[in-house]
Amino acid sequence: MSREVEDLNRRLLRARDAMDRAYAEPLDIRAVAAVAYISEAHFIRTFRVVFGETPHRYLQRRRVERSMFLLRETDRSVTDICLDVGFNSLGTFSRTFREIVGEAPSEHRLRNGPMLAPNCYQMAATRPSVAATRPLVAEAAPATKSSSFGEATAAAAP
Repeated sequence: MSREVEDLNRRLLRARDAMDRAYAEPLDIRAVAAVAYISEAHFIRTFRVVFGETPHRYLQRRRVERSMFLLRETDRSVTDICLDVGFNSLGTFSRTFREIVGEAPSEHRLRNGPMLAPNCYQMAATRPSVAATRPLVAEAAPATKSSSFGEATAAAAP
């Protein structure tokens, strides 16, 4: 790996860390791209190549991961959790949650209580699955794959 690629990857990691710290705030591509010292368009393209998803989708997934924890560990309402993790609309939150996790937030809360395991086991057990393809027929079950958690697949790597 060349020094330029390594430097770009390090700057992208800093930008992703900034997104993680401010996950509940609206996504400001200009500010996050400035953390990486690159233009907005180049940031979006490069982020997708390196991490396997767009910055917007990454932030949505991080918000859903946080909401999964809050749904399991607290008794707060789904609406309060939705607003606390950065979604402005309960409908958008529910749709995105279902796309990433495979069930509605209220169903997730009913099926999953507080975890009583070490953190490393909790993280592995709660890793959301992402639908790889959408079924064309109502009876067909969607194929799922494990979420990349920001790690690029071998095919997407430069």
